[in-house]
This record gives sequence, C-alpha cells and structure tokens, in this order.
Amino acid sequence: MSGGTEAAPPSPSPTGPCADGTCEVEIAVGDVLAVPEAYGLGPIEVTAITGDSVEMAAPLTGSGFGVAGCSGGGGTSSNGGGGVTMKCGVGPAATINDAMSLTVAEIRRTVAVLRIGPAG
Repeated sequence: MSGGTEAAPPSPSPTGPCADGTCEVEIAVGDVLAVPEAYGLGPIEVTAITGDSVEMAAPLTGSGFGVAGCSGGGGTSSNGGGGVTMKCGVGPAATINDAMSLTVAEIRRTVAVLRIGPAG
C-alpha cells in the first residue's frame, strides 16, 4: 500500500480552535473544547470559573490519567464515568497524561484564557 502517512481516525476528528492540539482560547462556563485523542481526554467542559481558578471536566479516552503542575490547589478526581475533573489556577502549565500542556493564562471574572499544546 502506498500513499499518505496518516491513518484514518477511528472516530470523528475533533473540531474547534483546539482540534489540532495547540490553541489559545477564551472560555466561559459551559464551553467545551475538543482536543486530539492522543492527549487522552475527550472534550473538556468548563464547569466553573472563580476568582483564582478554572474547573474543568473531561471523559478519559485512554486507560489511565495523570496530571502534574496545576497550581492553586489543582487536582483530579474520578467521577465514575471514566472521566476526571481538574481545577487549575493561573500560573505554570499543567502536564496532563504526559501528552498535553494546559495553562490558565488569565482569569477575568466570567471568562478565562487557556493555552493548550503538546507537553514537552
């Protein structure tokens, strides 16, 4: 077989500003960001924005989950459906699943700016 080096994805490709794996996007509560399946997360939903942190929830697409570097008391918890919740404050990038970098760049009352990219 000859041709391209890309295999067909097993599920529909993500769409939106973060679909290619790198973005800087303004988000509000209720927004959903699709990221590449290689990051190990399904669409990330913004569940809360407070004065000092952004809370997000996402289904897992891989077999495990790891997060390092969320400041402001960041953490994860399993919510029974194969998903996680994250709470990250403004500051250094968090590394998720050793694949994705997530930075809360700014929080402005009801909106926040997220930067997403490959880890490393």
